[in-house]
Amino acid sequence: MLINVELVGDKRAKRLVALLKDKTGILELAWFQGISWIQKSLEPGKSYLVYGKCGFYGSKPQIIHPEMELYSGVQNETKKFEPVYPSTEKLKAKGLGGRQIGKLTHLLLSLLREKDLPENLPGKIMQSLKFLSRYNAYMQVHFPATSEEYDAAVKRLKFEELFIAQLRLGLLKLRRNKYSKGVVFDKVGALFNEFYTQYLPFELTGAQKRVMKEIRNDTARGHQMNRLLQGDVGSGKTIVALLTMLLAADNGYQSCLMAPTEILSKQHYAGISSLLKDMPVAVGLLTGSTKTAERKKLLKQLEDGEIKILIGTHAVIEDTVRFHKLGLTIIDEQHRFGVAQRARLWEKAEIQPHVLVMTATPIPRTLAMTAYGDLDYSIMDELPPGRQPVTTVHRFENQRSKVMDFIRIEIAKGRQAYIIFPLIEESDKLDYENLMKGYENVKAYFPEPKYWISMVHGRQNAAVKETNMQRFVSGDTQIMVSTTVIEVGVNVPNATVMVIESAEKFGLSQLHQLRGRVGRGAEKSYCILLTGKTGTEARERMKIMTSTNDGFVIAEKDLELRGPGDIEGTRQSGALNFKVADIVKDKFLLGEARNWAISILESDPDLNSTDNLALKQYLVSQQEKTVWSRIS
Repeated sequence: MLINVELVGDKRAKRLVALLKDKTGILELAWFQGISWIQKSLEPGKSYLVYGKCGFYGSKPQIIHPEMELYSGVQNETKKFEPVYPSTEKLKAKGLGGRQIGKLTHLLLSLLREKDLPENLPGKIMQSLKFLSRYNAYMQVHFPATSEEYDAAVKRLKFEELFIAQLRLGLLKLRRNKYSKGVVFDKVGALFNEFYTQYLPFELTGAQKRVMKEIRNDTARGHQMNRLLQGDVGSGKTIVALLTMLLAADNGYQSCLMAPTEILSKQHYAGISSLLKDMPVAVGLLTGSTKTAERKKLLKQLEDGEIKILIGTHAVIEDTVRFHKLGLTIIDEQHRFGVAQRARLWEKAEIQPHVLVMTATPIPRTLAMTAYGDLDYSIMDELPPGRQPVTTVHRFENQRSKVMDFIRIEIAKGRQAYIIFPLIEESDKLDYENLMKGYENVKAYFPEPKYWISMVHGRQNAAVKETNMQRFVSGDTQIMVSTTVIEVGVNVPNATVMVIESAEKFGLSQLHQLRGRVGRGAEKSYCILLTGKTGTEARERMKIMTSTNDGFVIAEKDLELRGPGDIEGTRQSGALNFKVADIVKDKFLLGEARNWAISILESDPDLNSTDNLALKQYLVSQQEKTVWSRIS
């Protein structure tokens, strides 16, 4: 019951305060906007139902901008549940708070009949899982009589959302496999066999052999391959890519490998050229910095078919780049390219080339099922022989001198070290100042001429960056001070220490990527996570990083901590924009929905059976409402 209403404050800062009293005590209600309208509408002495989040102002309990309605003495006595609908201050000012939206929703739902929300799940699913009808689920998710009714309605709607998404992805995959035309790699020829028997630098792992078998099957069947290759850092994806390109060459086709940065493109070019130096396979490199004369010569060789393998940045998708006979495109670190950029590459062939998409960022299984469910995907979860797991430790700022002493010990053994600083500020200038301050601190610990340090950051021009990078690669400098530009694509087997400054400011996936820059040789390697004070979530990230080197475990934990909406590099297709379901919390339900979708498509791929007709009609009715882009 309201017992008092008063206007508090001066002309500049007014607030309306009302005191609400019941048998348990007094609660303060406060408004800062729409004061005159609220003051007129309040009736002191009357009973009200009040809704809002309770806090404290000084020692007084208080609700700011509550939702209220007059209490008749009989309403809502028997109702245990009240729906909560979000509103805004502007809507509330117009009399449309959460309570009013609830009343409107109740009125609108009362106008619906069961035929207005026809069933879209097959009868066998409804019977097997004992689901509510679609109509009842919508009614009870808004206005349930019991918590059991609410839970049943939510489960039904979540399953429906996940099942329809899995069915759509399954249909895309089926249609591509059935109708897409692809070039045929029907033989394993001399180039592949010569490289495999004479120049392969190490025995393939079981995972690499399995993936090559999958690629062989894909490329020989006359349909376009669309395969996502996930491999943890250092798992040997490049060798798989090279063997696939030799397979294409044996069948008379050219290949193109597109990487997101010039550094990574040049690294791929250097590595692949070195492996093929004694073989009759011409390899070309095309980046934004390729000189005009060199570019002209390369483009002619490419169009004539002399160059069998082209490696480059997004420069390879320019209109002037024409292939003689393109049969295979490989996209490295695919999430760094837009859908349209990728599509432009495979438009350069009469018959769409096979597509192999590679990522060193492990994708959690639940994310792969939803965001990449229309692709075939391979997982490489073994490291090549001789690779040792990286030892990861967490150290605090007050232990910095011990960390630097450890780097000195490793350098004395002839090793090298990375020291990475985060990009955290909105201002490039502040980031640069932070990096330079860190660089000066490192120089104080490691003075010239006994020690030499390379520095790489985003504000350097490409030539300076490349020079500094190469000095470290060649061993002229023992320490690399850098921002995260080296996250992907720098391969220095002699580097055994990775120090990550302010590690609490990095996400799990980025920490794992950075750690992957060491442990690339035969020597024991270390990753040191250096932090200041850490919050609960940051401490959890440090704990995960020090407990496992498995990128797939880390990816799952990252998804749990950050949620699917924050994971970088998903499909750009709206595949995760679920209204009710959550692929992390509803992991089990997602698996169940996927199994049902696969089962139905295997037995009735065109959805023509009587039990599936309602489902087919629903998909047709929704066709214009949802955009499902594909990798190709």
